[in-house]
Amino acid sequence: MIKADLHIHTCYSIDCLTPLEQIVERCLKLGINCIAVADHNTIAGALKLREIAPFKVIVAEEILTPVGEIMGLFLGEEVSQRLSPQETISKIRSQGGLVAIPHPFGRSLPWNANILTSTEVLSQVDIIETFNSRTPFSSSIAKARKLAEEQGKAASAGSDAHTLGEIGQAYVEMPEFDGPDDFLKSLAQGKIFGQKSSYLAHFASTWARIRKHIFGYSLQSLS
Repeated sequence: MIKADLHIHTCYSIDCLTPLEQIVERCLKLGINCIAVADHNTIAGALKLREIAPFKVIVAEEILTPVGEIMGLFLGEEVSQRLSPQETISKIRSQGGLVAIPHPFGRSLPWNANILTSTEVLSQVDIIETFNSRTPFSSSIAKARKLAEEQGKAASAGSDAHTLGEIGQAYVEMPEFDGPDDFLKSLAQGKIFGQKSSYLAHFASTWARIRKHIFGYSLQSLS
């Protein structure tokens, strides 16, 4: 069995400052031996982390669409942001990736809340993230779990870590896997563990955005 945190950010995300080497060290300390690196609108950090990590790294991307975020997993190419959900899903599928909806009831704007959880979109989705440690309300987590069950979708969990201390706050214990199809089978056998992160974690993301916007940053120095 492996212990997989299936939603982690690195310094390659606009709202995260966490260096790659420190992520590896933290995972090893916690016994996390599989992660999905899902930076915002880029796979550059995931590709680099996969090169240095002594454990399994899934190259993923949290992709912004006009109605919220879609996650692609097992990617080989970056997917452009601000495409429609259908176009985004098509780009993920074209490279053999899996499609996930992260935090489906966590941080959507009210007027977009139902689009990514509509029957039209969910019919093309493989995975629903049912536990995201940054989701503030337990009711939202329960709704996500119910949605996955009703739609017959695989349920995933991730810390959505933007800081070192958040890594491992949510994870899945699941069998080893080899490739996207095997991953889905293993995920279906997995057991989810999780606790919510402090809301103060969001302030760390805000500071990261400010720092990068005002002061600039060097990926070399951060990673």
